Amino acid sequence: MRLIKTIFSWSLPVFIGLIVAYLIQLFILVPVTVNGDSMMDNLHNGQRIWVFKPAKIRRGSVVVFDARREDPGIQAGEKDYVKRVIAVSGDEIRAENGLIYVNGHQINQNYISFYNRTTGTGDWDLKSLSSAGSLFVSGKSHWIDGNAVKVPNDCYFVLGDNRARSEDSRYFGFIDKKHVVGAALVFPWEKDRTAINSEWKHFYN
Repeated sequence: MRLIKTIFSWSLPVFIGLIVAYLIQLFILVPVTVNGDSMMDNLHNGQRIWVFKPAKIRRGSVVVFDARREDPGIQAGEKDYVKRVIAVSGDEIRAENGLIYVNGHQINQNYISFYNRTTGTGDWDLKSLSSAGSLFVSGKSHWIDGNAVKVPNDCYFVLGDNRARSEDSRYFGFIDKKHVVGAALVFPWEKDRTAINSEWKHFYN
């Protein structure tokens, strides 16, 4: 009987700890490893980040989403993408000469290089991206009707920070809110924490 009590006394806290850890990952916070260079120089291939599931998603938030449900051209073995939200439901967006305008207002892009703002970003608006003659889209895509003007309800338009090396909404269209896992977070002591954790606070110039 004493042996059973002893086993129970140490196994119960372990069991409770495992349940708590599982619930935290299920509903609150989950670790993710960045795969690829689409968010350089703010996030690097192999970097460990956290996804905060209850976070409010804003313009400028960096999010993790299930790319298997969004990108028809996803590579084998890939699952989640990390991208930055540029526009939310109801927004109009266009890019011109390396500048991006959301609802007619120029957004702040100080978190990326001049190269990505010019060579990488390209010139487009939602209508040109969704047209059959889009310079970005090839093969299967969510862009199908050629009539996109605004971001649809419960959707986001996302871009990678490394625009010249990013497969994002320019290619596969809007992402559905229900496929977003949460907002990406990096540790407070990391160099580029502001560009990931709180750039949404400085979205417009």
